[in-house]
Amino acid sequence: MGYIKIREERCKGCTLCINACPKKIISLAPYTNSKGYNPATLTNEEACTGCGSCYAFCPDVCIEVYR
Repeated sequence: MGYIKIREERCKGCTLCINACPKKIISLAPYTNSKGYNPATLTNEEACTGCGSCYAFCPDVCIEVYR
């Protein structure tokens, strides 16, 4: 299985990755990063397939995909 790494400090919380995830395992964190945004966070690492949909939609290149 694959997994993703989200660079929370770069994330603006646009939710594009959340909507793109076919497994619906990304959500906004309840805390803010240093820029004042609620970053995206992976809620279920075991369910991630590393498909790359979230990466493809991220306008700020905050997501790394590992397979």
